[in-house]
Amino acid sequence: MLLALLVSQFLLNSCGIYSFSGTSLSPDIKSVTVVNFTMATAGGPSNMALQFNEKMKEYYQRNTSLALLPSNGDMQLEGTITGYEVIPAAPTANDQAALNRLSITIQVKFTNNKDEEKNFDQSFSFFKDFPQNQTLNQVESRLVPLILDQLVQDIFNKSAGDW
Repeated sequence: MLLALLVSQFLLNSCGIYSFSGTSLSPDIKSVTVVNFTMATAGGPSNMALQFNEKMKEYYQRNTSLALLPSNGDMQLEGTITGYEVIPAAPTANDQAALNRLSITIQVKFTNNKDEEKNFDQSFSFFKDFPQNQTLNQVESRLVPLILDQLVQDIFNKSAGDW
């Protein structure tokens, strides 16, 4: 039993990059900067960019031991909310939609100042459907946070999890 414990400890320590939180960050990365994302689309709650910024910062703080810096972090995230749209998702025979789809798209530029091969400039999008008998005003305050949560997780996985 003691031998198994020592071997597993050695393997975890020798790897240097593995983390139980699902990240694969290099040990020399100590900080992250989240530059305030901006709105470049019509529609959506007026505070959506602020909501997204705070969710992104909180997610990094909860899931890594990185220091959150206002600028010059070892990793930097910046971008723009480029899409906010409602489209019919399940048309019926009556030319009506049984479901509507709220979709949000965010363009993200990620810079890893310790390893340029990890850099990316990519669009992330996620959606939630809602019944046609409900208006956007009725569901927006519930769906937008859910969509933003998933976008934050997707961006985190790409930047810190290297997935």
